[in-house]
Amino acid sequence: MVKHVVLLKLRDGVTSDQTDAVLKGLEGLMGKLEGIVEVTAGRNNSPEGKSKGYEWGFVMTFTDEAARDTYLPHPDHVAVSAETIRPIVEDVLVFDYNE
Repeated sequence: MVKHVVLLKLRDGVTSDQTDAVLKGLEGLMGKLEGIVEVTAGRNNSPEGKSKGYEWGFVMTFTDEAARDTYLPHPDHVAVSAETIRPIVEDVLVFDYNE
C-alpha cells in the first residue's frame, strides 16, 4: 500500500464548501481509477503549532506505486486538481510512503 499525503496551504477566504469540493472530486476518482483504496481529508487540528500554515490536507491510499503513478498524470486527476485544488491554494506539500 502507498499513502499519498497532501497538505494544502489555503488562500485567504477559502470556505468549507471549497474544501468539500476537493474531497468530493477525489472520492469521485475511486470509481474511475483502479487501485485507489481510500480517500480521507480534514482540517489541521494539531495543538503543536508546527503546521507552517498548512491548514487542510488529504490522504489517498493506493494498492501500490503503479496505481499511484497511474493516478498522478491521469486526465481525471489533473481536472480535479485544476478545478478544485489549484484555485484555493498558496502552496502544496506532498509526501508519499509505502505502508
